[in-house]
Order: sequence, then structure tokens, then C-alpha cells
Amino acid sequence: MKKVHLTREQRYTISAMRKQGCTQKKIAEAIGKDKSVISRELKRNANFKGKYSFEYAQEMASMRKERLKKPRKLHSWLKKEIIGLIKEDWSPEQIEGRLKLENKPSVSHETIYKMIRKDKSDGGTLYKHTRHKLKHRKRPIWKKITIKNRITIDQRPEIVDTKQRFGDWEILVLCTKYAVDTIVGENNKGAIVTMVERKTAFMMMEKLECGKNSKELTKVVNRLLLAYINHVHTITGDNGTEFADHQKIAKSLKTKFFFTHPYSAWEKGLIENTNKLIRQYIPKKSNFNEFNQQKIKEIQYKINNRPRKNLKFKSPKEIFFLNLQNQKVAFRC
Repeated sequence: MKKVHLTREQRYTISAMRKQGCTQKKIAEAIGKDKSVISRELKRNANFKGKYSFEYAQEMASMRKERLKKPRKLHSWLKKEIIGLIKEDWSPEQIEGRLKLENKPSVSHETIYKMIRKDKSDGGTLYKHTRHKLKHRKRPIWKKITIKNRITIDQRPEIVDTKQRFGDWEILVLCTKYAVDTIVGENNKGAIVTMVERKTAFMMMEKLECGKNSKELTKVVNRLLLAYINHVHTITGDNGTEFADHQKIAKSLKTKFFFTHPYSAWEKGLIENTNKLIRQYIPKKSNFNEFNQQKIKEIQYKINNRPRKNLKFKSPKEIFFLNLQNQKVAFRC
């Protein structure tokens, strides 16, 4: 949605007409804006008593505009106030909310966390005033995505989410989806690529001898899905670098590869749930050297042959091959 910026003259008109008791709709018509713009302006730039005046509104807008210029810098007085609140054991979220409540320049809680982390690295003690002492932050806030030409899940056809049709693994004509993910062993030693067809929950898995290597993964995925090339319309994976060669996969299988948003595991919930089933046989911190390809295939067989409640207690294997048979597609066992 495009941002709407009001001029000084428009704010003056709003203030004057507001004092005359004009409705928001009438004010909007006078300055040529939607009434939602007027409503938002009155809420955003009203003073602490809830009243709207031109001078105060323009001052707040100018301050906000200045604050949003890059690079952002905290005023010394604001930084001092934030540090004082941290020492009172206020959480960054509480500080952010209080600043907004008091109509002061807002600072995001992540910015406050950055301040605390920098203070800690400089030998300061602000982190001791946080409830978790910064122990829970084990990954950088911003994860640099190195995968080129990614297509996000936002562009994936909506029909993929319905799980209604088989033929292109999820839908009749538009799409089908394989969700792709990897399970990694202790200390990132060894990896297993798993693939699940969304409608039938049929799963395929294979050990990656070279770990999360994008070239090896590409070869494995292409080989496993080549027999069903006419029924692979979409593949959805996360942002791991093992999917760096996604374009080669898409080209080989004549399909489209989509990526979920960072840290959004729920966007590929089926594969996440399937990996929990796999963990019954391969617990976390397992030594992957103890699992050869034959053992991996035995686990795949067991999971695909177990009845599922959401499949009316039929197995994924039964539904998968029944759909293939109905589509009159030749396949090899």
C-alpha cells in the first residue's frame, strides 16, 4: 500500500475544520484524501490529551521524517532515557510500547536489543537487567540470503495449499507440490533429504553422503523425482544453502521451485511433521554413519505404510499409487 504524505497546508485545513466540528468525511473531501487518511492522521499526530492541532501535528510529522532518514541515530536524551529504563529491568518490548504511549520518538525493541548487545561487547552490564541475560539469541538477527534468483512462496499458486487434487502432486492443472527439507546429523555430519507429496503425504528420503552439499542434493532430487516428472509442478523448500542450485532442479524436472520466508517453518508444515515421524527412527544427535541407504529406505517404507487418520486410515503409499493408477501413469516399483 502506497504511503500517503500530508502537506503543511493540508494539516492546517484538518486542524481548522476539526475545530469547526466538521466530520472526517467532509475534511477528506476538502483536501482530496480518503477519510481513512484523516482518521489515521488524527490518531497518529494528536497530542497527549488526544486533541489535534496543526502546530503539534506538523512538529511530530517533521520529527518522524527526520528520524526515518538513513542512517537512523538515537538522540542522546532518548538513549539516556532508554538506558535508565533498562536499568529498571524494563524489557525492550515494554520500553518500545511506553515510548509510543507517551508520543515520544519510537524505537523498535530490536534496536534496543542491539544497544544492549553492543554494551555487552564493550564490557557493559546492561544485559544483566534482561530476563534471559541474552542467552537465547544464538543466531544473527538478519540472515544474509546467498541464494540467487529465489522465488518466494508469495508467488506460489494458491491452489497448492488446498491439497485437493492429484495429477501434478497437489492440483489437477495448476500446481502440485513437493515440500523439500533436510535432516542433519550431529555436528552437521551427514544429511538426509526428504520429500513429501502434499495430497497423499507420500514421502521419499535418501542419505546425502556429502552432507548439505547443493550439487549432490540436486543430483539426488532429480534422480528421485525423474520417474514422476510429469507430476512435479512445484517444489517448496527453505532458505538453506543446500538449495542454491534450485534453478537446475527446476530446469531438469520442468517445474518451479519456491522458497518459504526465513524462520517460517509453518509454511512447509507437512514436511516438518513428517520429519518428526522420521525422528522416531533417527533421534536428534544420532550418528548418521550408523544409517546406510538400505536402513533409510526401510524407514521410508515403514512410514509410507502406516495408516493416517487424515487419509481415513489408509496409508500414504496406497493413496499415492492409487492416484497414479487413476491417472493411468506408468511407473516402476
